[in-house]
Amino acid sequence: MESTDIKKIPLSDLHEKIGGKMVPFAGFLMPVRYSSDIEEHNCVRNGVGVFDVSHMGEFMLTGPKALDLIQRVSANDASTLFDGKVQYSYLPNKQGGAVDDLLVYKLTDEWYYLVVNASNIEKDWDWIQSHNTDNVPMKNLSDTTCLFAIQGPKALPTLQKLTDIDLASMDYYTFKSGKVAGIEPVLVSATGYTGAGGFEVYVDNQHAEQLWNAIFEAGAEFDIKPIGLGARDTLRLEMGYCLYGNDITDTTSPLEAGLGWVTKFNKNFINSANLQAQKANGLKRKLVGIEMIDRGIPRSHYEICDAEGNKLGEITSGTMSPTLQKGIAMGYVPTEFSKAGTEVFIKVRDKLLKALVRKMPFVKPGV
Repeated sequence: MESTDIKKIPLSDLHEKIGGKMVPFAGFLMPVRYSSDIEEHNCVRNGVGVFDVSHMGEFMLTGPKALDLIQRVSANDASTLFDGKVQYSYLPNKQGGAVDDLLVYKLTDEWYYLVVNASNIEKDWDWIQSHNTDNVPMKNLSDTTCLFAIQGPKALPTLQKLTDIDLASMDYYTFKSGKVAGIEPVLVSATGYTGAGGFEVYVDNQHAEQLWNAIFEAGAEFDIKPIGLGARDTLRLEMGYCLYGNDITDTTSPLEAGLGWVTKFNKNFINSANLQAQKANGLKRKLVGIEMIDRGIPRSHYEICDAEGNKLGEITSGTMSPTLQKGIAMGYVPTEFSKAGTEVFIKVRDKLLKALVRKMPFVKPGV
């Protein structure tokens, strides 16, 4: 991607000013870190930190046929949603892979909000539109919406200072719309990508800096910090959360990726018959968690091998876990190697390092 194609998020200048190291990610210039990945990781696990993830995409679907369209393009069953509920899902393609994974927010029977990955905004929009045979009104809000994730055990007391919304009563994967820091409307959700607890706030660009500053003022007593994409990756990996482009792609089977729980065959959706057949025939490989026994950091694309050095698969995401102080990873292995406790080896610079298949999450989630 040419540098001229790289977009800036609305608060880009602010991040540079407060010491954010800006790098290209998913077509946007994004803060990868402000201090150190480990410091920021621990800040979220133990206190409170804020991610500016305004690169994410938001689509609004409205009207009496909005649910029908979502049901057709999404693998999960959105008919079970109630107003104020969020659902994790994915958009299957016709080749057995996934166009993207996404969140579906239900505001009312005729008003839905889809949150998609930054690198796939155009691709997802075009894909959904290509199946929009009922002319469901669709609006792309990605360029006018900022999204901040306030994460960690001190996220609740920080954000509660700024709103009358009863945050403690919000269940996981629900949302409310209301006034935050005097700004209205702000959509507040409790989905999280860190396992440390917390909330996300969606706000119009014009109020973004005001809200960011208010959050940092409210969290000052808890030593709140801005957090970059580096720590976002280590936090989500400790939880075993997939990242599109790494662990799930256009060509990986969502069932092999462990997304069977959001694949509902009680309805017809794109490629549902083929996915159902794949499930019936048994999966050939599975995405598993891997924990290093020998010292070493398992990186993306490193080979996963058996004791003889035969390649079983490769690492899709890997890092040194700041919480566990050991290497952790995710990767695809043949089903017979997918049981927790199975010994595998990671090829690091032509050396075979011992590792174990582990049940995920690697780290017990916080509240």
